[in-house]
Amino acid sequence: MNDQLKAIFVKAKLNFAILAIILLIAILGKLTNPELSNAIFLSADQLVSELYLVFIAITLGAFVPNFKLVAFGSVGVFVAAVALVELNVFHYFTIEYLFAVLIVVLGFASIANLYRHYREYGL
Repeated sequence: MNDQLKAIFVKAKLNFAILAIILLIAILGKLTNPELSNAIFLSADQLVSELYLVFIAITLGAFVPNFKLVAFGSVGVFVAAVALVELNVFHYFTIEYLFAVLIVVLGFASIANLYRHYREYGL
């Protein structure tokens, strides 16, 4: 394997891990609870048309130098939002909707960060 590709894989292992986890969630969701999985991924598909969310995710992935902050910060905001939903602070959100937002943000941020690593090597 090319040394540049090895370097990209080493630098972007968190990106690949996040994308693999999203794929694993989709597969396990289809096997265990297809109705809930379909609802979550349908919401995520509809969220992609919300361009401001996609632009924010791409900007976070492409321009924040430490991608761990983006990944763990997104999960932290998700956990805080779920806690606020459970405390009835947010009445119009559901946990499934927030999970769909998390999937969209982490997916697009991971791809944008992966592309940034790719462009560094001029491949």
